[in-house]
Amino acid sequence: QVQLVESGGGLVQAGGSLRLSCAASKKINSINVMGWYRQAPGNKRELVATITSGGSTNYADSVKGRYTISKDNAKNTVYLQMNSLKPEDTAVYYCNGRIMVVGTLKYDYWGQGTQVTVSS
Repeated sequence: QVQLVESGGGLVQAGGSLRLSCAASKKINSINVMGWYRQAPGNKRELVATITSGGSTNYADSVKGRYTISKDNAKNTVYLQMNSLKPEDTAVYYCNGRIMVVGTLKYDYWGQGTQVTVSS
């Protein structure tokens, strides 16, 4: 079992920045893929960014160039730096960790979420 705890959410003006943190109870190098998802009211949960244990990253088109996902293995923490925020970025952001076994998803862990609100 892996526990994930997000922090860093809040209220910011459009154009502002926030940095989210996700602290894991397990060494993140043992988690194949960690990522950030978000969900706004009435919307389906959507992928924001992922980072593999090897350091490879990918981003949703809507945030590419504005968000950066990174990690600190020593602190077992994954970060999401969000710049040039827009009102449409408003959502609950969730940290996710996935462990693959024999090529299939075996474990799928989620944090409790942190609210990000961007005002106009």
